[in-house]
Amino acid sequence: MSTYPRRQVLGVTAGVTASAALSLIPATDAQAAQEGERHTETWAVVPPPVPVPLDSLYDNDGIDTASARGGDFDGSGYTFPGEELPAGRVEVDGVPFVFPSSAAVAVAGTGARNNVVALGQRIDLPKGRYMAAYFLTSGSYGNASGRASVHYADGSTSTADLTGADWYAAGGSLSTPYRYGPDGAKDEHSVGIGTSEVWVDPQREAIAITLPVTAAPEPNQTSLHVFALSLQPVARGRALVLRDVRSTNSLLPSTGAQSVEATVVNAGTAAVLAGDHVAVHVDVPGARTVEPAAVRRLDPGEQARVRVGIRNRAGTAPGTSQDGVVTVTGRGTTAATRRSRLSLGVADYQPTEASLSGHQAPYWFHRAKFGIFIHWGVYSVPAWAPVGTQYAEWYWDQMQDPNNPTYAHHRDTYGEDFAYDDFIPRFTAEKFDPRSWVELFRDAGAQYHVLTSKHHEGFALWDTKVSDRNAVRMGPKRDLVKELFEASRRYTPELHRGLYFSMPEWFNPDQPWMGHAPLNPYTLDPVPYTGYRAGKDFVRDYQAPQMLELIHGYDPELIWCDIGGANDSVHVLAEYFNHAKNRARPVDVTVNNRSGISFHDFTTPEYTTYDNTVIAKWESSRGLDPFSYGYNQATPDGSYMTTEQVVHSLVDIVSKNGNFLLDIGPRADGTIPEIMQTRLRETGQWLRTNGEAVYDTTYWSKTAELGADLRFTVRPNRAFYVHCLAEPGARLTIEAPVPIRSGDTVTMLGHDRPLTWTVSKGALVIDVPAAARKAGRHVWVFKVRWNS
Repeated sequence: MSTYPRRQVLGVTAGVTASAALSLIPATDAQAAQEGERHTETWAVVPPPVPVPLDSLYDNDGIDTASARGGDFDGSGYTFPGEELPAGRVEVDGVPFVFPSSAAVAVAGTGARNNVVALGQRIDLPKGRYMAAYFLTSGSYGNASGRASVHYADGSTSTADLTGADWYAAGGSLSTPYRYGPDGAKDEHSVGIGTSEVWVDPQREAIAITLPVTAAPEPNQTSLHVFALSLQPVARGRALVLRDVRSTNSLLPSTGAQSVEATVVNAGTAAVLAGDHVAVHVDVPGARTVEPAAVRRLDPGEQARVRVGIRNRAGTAPGTSQDGVVTVTGRGTTAATRRSRLSLGVADYQPTEASLSGHQAPYWFHRAKFGIFIHWGVYSVPAWAPVGTQYAEWYWDQMQDPNNPTYAHHRDTYGEDFAYDDFIPRFTAEKFDPRSWVELFRDAGAQYHVLTSKHHEGFALWDTKVSDRNAVRMGPKRDLVKELFEASRRYTPELHRGLYFSMPEWFNPDQPWMGHAPLNPYTLDPVPYTGYRAGKDFVRDYQAPQMLELIHGYDPELIWCDIGGANDSVHVLAEYFNHAKNRARPVDVTVNNRSGISFHDFTTPEYTTYDNTVIAKWESSRGLDPFSYGYNQATPDGSYMTTEQVVHSLVDIVSKNGNFLLDIGPRADGTIPEIMQTRLRETGQWLRTNGEAVYDTTYWSKTAELGADLRFTVRPNRAFYVHCLAEPGARLTIEAPVPIRSGDTVTMLGHDRPLTWTVSKGALVIDVPAAARKAGRHVWVFKVRWNS
């Protein structure tokens, strides 16, 4: 059986609706039952997950091979390559599935069938009590989601979101480096399949699940595809199970020890409490546990990702592979164990995707949650695009098209003979004050910042040695990257520093992304590419050396690549990771999913978010501007995001395991528009009161949201947070299985007095006095502090 780890799988957890929540045992009764079960000292045996055959429901052929074609996954003739996918029994996120092959089910006259398009089909289940239904899913033409219904033997139902991430944007273990096109040729773009979880009420016997109704596959029509289903039975009493055990190349910030990660799932009917003294440790030849992980609170059906610190013993070389055992203990006995092949210590990275795949987003990035993106370059001079419809930073590209409004705007404003590069002398940065920038980012509550070192226009903001097309030799005559980083290290050392880098350039004569060197768009005559030095191999002599200049000269903790395309990223990133790892004081660095190879630490949707939790780390970016990252002088102040919209976006993204990278666009002189400064400072004011519910939190494994106005986050082992996106009334009713027990306290951040609460029919009801309601703004955050 093949095993596929959680880190690389794009997954989505269930959204629990009121009908599901109301089916729960009221907290007082449930707690009494749990306390009775604690009289036994042993931990119950957890039944293994149960794969459910879907063969009879398969209605779509989404997997082809080089020798057997004819599938059509998305309605446009594209398919997964069967050579790159498993077939048969496979483990994903620690859950066993039966994955279909490219010829899983042959239907007479219609070829193979290997996935179900969600159109409201009913899936009959083996009758039993389950805590979760796990699906392997994918969306075609976008992120697909809908409400699935779980049917119980007593005639009742519960509903939850079932989601499939867009196969074209998904990364993960069940991903492929290419897909087959309608003509049978390889389309060199990775596509993927992820996991989605639907919560099942363990107090009732489940008999069936009805899939959501999406749409039949057609071009530009979003469809949800289901490849496999497995059920997790519930165990009676106290029961834990370990999933997705793996060694990582990450270091724990407290001790610098290597981290071994595992997911602890409460698969029983009793809560894990502090008094159970649950701990996780690793036994493996050649290393020892120096930092066990503790689980002090975990309600039935919940899961926690834990990190155990290990350190190699003397004589164990970094990268040594050994079989080890991860063990969960509690109440003086063993609760769960799992064997896993572990890599001990962190060996140097090699320039292969297999080696790079051992890297992951660092823990500081998971904790940080909020960053500032800065789009600043020559495009900041014209600073124009139709408001709300185009990127202002794409000015040069958009002025090439006679049908684009930028073409006429440039002609009418600057004249047909004014080349784009004539803007370079006007990019002065004369009022650039890097200290004021970084202090603004700190005051906004951001934890990191990412500056465009070079956008698609090819103008570098640092002193690059491979081109004169940079801010030191022309324009500002200053090393803008150096100045910003030096100010950040001196005045805001707590911030992490990152750099954006465009892999291609629109009109670089050596390898123009747009197919030609610079032209006058009105006469089509050639124009100079200012600062260009002719005759380079774009990747070997230009792109890769520039990235290495940034790595060795500026030490960015994050590289935010864009566009992809031709690259030597396996060598560059191996050098990046080794450079950070082998310092006297190692630094954890990270890279996104746009470097042109399938490896990445996190994905980067822009101007959008997800419907529910995505387990593989992601970061959503957008501008304060309604559609632009670069400064657009045409945008009126009233069109920028309000502070409430910024805070709502931040809370929504964080609740679903994402980071929020909020962009500002400075003017060409280096000043940041006042409206942007105001929005950032007001966001910082909210975070000063409510930041504990954002930073260093994780998603709630049962659901990220309830309706339009409620979001949830968890500070592991300490507290649970309910984010109310609308001002609550005198009573706030939360119809979800909030982990709260007698003895816990509820407060509202910004109003420190304890609030009265009760649980009625599975819903948490909080009394919210007028003083508390008045103390909140934008998002009202209620904290459940766990006291047992």
